[in-house]
Amino acid sequence: MTPRAAVIMAAGQGTRMKSPLPKVLHKVGGRTLLDRVIDTVEGVGCERIVVVVGTHSPAVRELVVSRLGEDAVAVQDPPLGTGHAVLAAKSALADFDGDVLVVNGDCPLLEPQDLDPLFVLRAEGAPLAILGFEPADPLLYGRLIRGADGHVLRIVEAKDCKPEEQMVKACYAGMLCADRAQLFSWLERLTNDNAKGEYYLTGIVALATADEAVVRAAFAPESAVMGADTAMQLSQAEAIFQQRRRAHFLAEGVQMLGPETVFFSWDTEIAAGAVLEQFVVLAPGVKIESGAVIRAFSHLEGAHVASGALIGPYARLRPGADIGPEAHIGNFVEVKKVKVGAGAKANHLSYLGDGTVGAKANIGAGTIFCNYDGFDKYDTHVGEGAFVGSNSALVAPITIGAGAYTGSGSVITKDVAPDALALERNVQVEKEGWAARFRAMKLAKRVKK
Repeated sequence: MTPRAAVIMAAGQGTRMKSPLPKVLHKVGGRTLLDRVIDTVEGVGCERIVVVVGTHSPAVRELVVSRLGEDAVAVQDPPLGTGHAVLAAKSALADFDGDVLVVNGDCPLLEPQDLDPLFVLRAEGAPLAILGFEPADPLLYGRLIRGADGHVLRIVEAKDCKPEEQMVKACYAGMLCADRAQLFSWLERLTNDNAKGEYYLTGIVALATADEAVVRAAFAPESAVMGADTAMQLSQAEAIFQQRRRAHFLAEGVQMLGPETVFFSWDTEIAAGAVLEQFVVLAPGVKIESGAVIRAFSHLEGAHVASGALIGPYARLRPGADIGPEAHIGNFVEVKKVKVGAGAKANHLSYLGDGTVGAKANIGAGTIFCNYDGFDKYDTHVGEGAFVGSNSALVAPITIGAGAYTGSGSVITKDVAPDALALERNVQVEKEGWAARFRAMKLAKRVKK
């Protein structure tokens, strides 16, 4: 197979998003638009990837460097159009010999199968392969003008279309593929003789046809190539992503009582036989095994839920939560970085942060793992079969031994031995008649006033 590389255009200002966050760093399915495009070009077999960034977005550069390395960055400065942006990647690919794919960095729904046809056209001998689509409303898109043989002759911008060209449904998706040397040769011949004084990538089609090079088009669904230039388009992309994930998991045997109310992330893993009730949100990093039940209004992130576990309703699992088989995490219980053993239960109103809960242990309502002193985090370990009484505060670092009990309402600051009972309460004081005298005093003051 001919070696493949990709140039991702991510230098745009993204002003229409009206956000201080660079456009390509917004997320769909819990993953940035740029990460999703990088995933896609990796999935289609691109061994070299160059991302074109602008000087206005250091955060975009940081993402590229952290994921692909410094050599994957090309800077467009100043921004002089899409053709100029791709040309900025020339030196980064100077030693590459093969096909170069050019894609937009803001297409969150693009998948490898949408790009494969471009490489097929290249393998069949087309010097230039471009990606097209047929939008429901082509009003604002450049049209692909093709000859009788189907080859692309030119791309006409929407504002320049003649009446007969406005009737063309095939539009340019902004992505193409060509041999590296040929691509940059065309790019270097582009002119900026237009109203904006910019070098447009679409101009290489005219250069290719002038060279008698065949230009062919492959087509992708409109949803695959849709960009996310505005907050509205971002929400539309998110909706399509969620629809796809729901359909996928339902087909795989995951039960959902209200699919339209369940939200997934790009890396969610759920085994067949798991059950998700209504209004469940699965942020990145969640893995749910078969037989687990996630009840309504629960939020999970960075968590693992083992087979047969019961979560919620109204539970929150934060990163590092590892819930064992048949364990129960009930309503208004928050778990963060705690491994909960098989069959353990924390059914009501508790915070479990940093530590472990042994198998079959019971955490009473209102229990708090006091894990933070304002500077550092400390672990709490509850042994197998231990019983933590309601409204207990376990001040970490601390270990509750296997089979031990803590009395309700206790503040436990020292380790508890296995099978022991730990109590920490002040002596109860009762003052006879105090309540009646108090009420009488208050009523008398009210009457006098």
